[in-house]
Amino acid sequence: MNDGSGKKRYRLGVDVGGTHTDLVLKDEQTGSILIEKVSSSPENPALAVLAGVDRFLDRGVSPEEIYFFSHGTTVTTNALLEGKGAKVGLLINSGYRAICEVQTQARDEGNPYDHLFARPEHLTPPDLTKEIPCRIDFEGCELTPLHVSSVQEAARSLAGRGVNSFAVCYLFSFMNDAHERETARIIRKIIPDAKVSLSSQVLPRIREWPRYSTTIINAYLVEVLSDYIKTLAEGLDRKLIDTPRRFLMQSNGGVMPLAANAESQTVHTLLSGPAAGVQGTAWLIGKNMEIGNIVTLDMGGTSADIAFIQHGVPLEHAEAYVAERIVAVPALDVSTISAGGGSIARINSAGLLEVGPQSAGAEPGPVCYGKGGKEPTVTDADLVCGFLNPDFFLGGRTQLDTEAARQSISDRVAVPMGADLETAAMGIIRVVNARMADEIRVQAAKKGVDLKDFTLVPFGGAGPVHAALVARDLGIQRVLIPASPGAFSAFGLLCADVIHDYIRSDLDDLGELLPHEMEATFSDLEKTAFLDLEKEGLGNSSVRFYREVDLRYAGQGYELRVDLEGLGPPLTKGVLPKLIERFHERHEAVHGHAAREAEIELVSYRVRAVVEEPKLELMPRKQDPVVEQIELQTRSAIFGAADSVSANVYRRETLAPGRKIAGPAIIEQLDSTTVVPPDWSAEVDVFGNLILREDKV
Repeated sequence: MNDGSGKKRYRLGVDVGGTHTDLVLKDEQTGSILIEKVSSSPENPALAVLAGVDRFLDRGVSPEEIYFFSHGTTVTTNALLEGKGAKVGLLINSGYRAICEVQTQARDEGNPYDHLFARPEHLTPPDLTKEIPCRIDFEGCELTPLHVSSVQEAARSLAGRGVNSFAVCYLFSFMNDAHERETARIIRKIIPDAKVSLSSQVLPRIREWPRYSTTIINAYLVEVLSDYIKTLAEGLDRKLIDTPRRFLMQSNGGVMPLAANAESQTVHTLLSGPAAGVQGTAWLIGKNMEIGNIVTLDMGGTSADIAFIQHGVPLEHAEAYVAERIVAVPALDVSTISAGGGSIARINSAGLLEVGPQSAGAEPGPVCYGKGGKEPTVTDADLVCGFLNPDFFLGGRTQLDTEAARQSISDRVAVPMGADLETAAMGIIRVVNARMADEIRVQAAKKGVDLKDFTLVPFGGAGPVHAALVARDLGIQRVLIPASPGAFSAFGLLCADVIHDYIRSDLDDLGELLPHEMEATFSDLEKTAFLDLEKEGLGNSSVRFYREVDLRYAGQGYELRVDLEGLGPPLTKGVLPKLIERFHERHEAVHGHAAREAEIELVSYRVRAVVEEPKLELMPRKQDPVVEQIELQTRSAIFGAADSVSANVYRRETLAPGRKIAGPAIIEQLDSTTVVPPDWSAEVDVFGNLILREDKV
């Protein structure tokens, strides 16, 4: 195994998307970057990753010199969305089976008055849920001992039903996890290879249903992730890429080692794919270019992911809904909608045009791919409108069938709606653009964001095609398109630190807490972090800790996260008034008022452990004068109206820093295409980014 003491030359980032898998290889000796894009393999995502790696090796890259491997994947997200996780057995306190039915009593977040609302199907149905006599009270004291024979009987019974993944969720286990740990020991004694997810390890915090839901989802996906990691690791070993520095992107924008404990950390990978692009934007665009307010639009082949970066920091949340199921772990605040290049367009039963949510995905893909797709997609419409070059898709590796796309849109959209082909194609683009603009507008309103102060940063293969038209709908004044937008999420994987998040609930009156008691809890969490990093081979790394507490006014049913930056460690009596005032200010900022005379309760302690990794840096671009010899071309394109206009077509590698282009124009490159509408202009900045602005009359 390569211990890192030998040759260190290449850092590899891989983003596994629903349609394409993008790979970015950074040569640390020369500073050069190689990019590869291959079709994803939904049946086994690791195959596409390994196929992309082979392309680099075929180009002369030595596998022994790849000392860093990091990747983001949607394998757990897709398994949850498609219902392809493990059969899970749930062990719960006697008399509390109904928690899975009652949950939080809340209806659909978007429409609480929907009388047709129905919860998603249980991951652990009643026949796979076993009640175990045992009870810990709210102070962590044992009220009823664990009934060992009931655990043994439950394990054997569930194993007989084909269960190999268990979720153990007992009341107040975050105060005392003895019963859960003993239950895990008993299960593993009976079923040695069982996967056991304990709520006290997955999410040791108050509120039963968020904790139980998160633990159940972890158990549902742990085998999916474990099998994927095993297949990928074995494939990398066969290719002699044996570095121990193998990482997986997490929902919180950091990475964790592939060797991390999947039994408690699988759920942290649910937003692995979208998080990489946001993290890359925050570092490469936000920090390096000092652009504080950004809205990202990651439009790939299957979906569009939207996130906000404010004052240089990606917005986060502590709870999210994925496939209508609550997941209560820290994650970047990413909103995903079914608006990708593969989104299928059709005329619905009301005779109206709709786009999505169904997607052609990687197989069979859009009609123009020639892989058997029959239903028209957004990519087909982009091609018919002249935005895409059928001879230069993916740098010419894929030939697009324009006639097949035209015929499909005509037969399935234009004729049924009584319109001509061009109007139908532009209608598809308008609908998908409106969906993305509406989602950005709604999310901005929820977050109190004024979009006129934000820069839109699109990436993904389809993002730059649609970005300017979306920005115009939103009134956003500036669009910044990175140098390699199609592979930008893979770049983000080379801009992330190792991050582990820890939480422990312990409800107390803040006014009565002693600083050394708080310090002891934080120290325990930090010791846990050190132990985890040691197990992952990072024990000798320098670690930075960030502390937060969840606070609320006594009697409130919700709390706010308040950071302790500048308040220790160690915590002293003199900093507590500052913490209290910081909470009042936070409450006033979020809710518009503060109750400075009210008692404050400390609900949970949070610690984020960060191990810094080397990151990509934006470098001023040097222009190769040879590429300027490519002849300027034109192509007919449709913008807004059915009438086509002549647009200049450029190869992006020919555009030197400072070059300005007036729309209508189309800028082509290996991994994406940028569309500059009429009355817009584009300028190349010193780093090779394209800055698009609407020309003011």
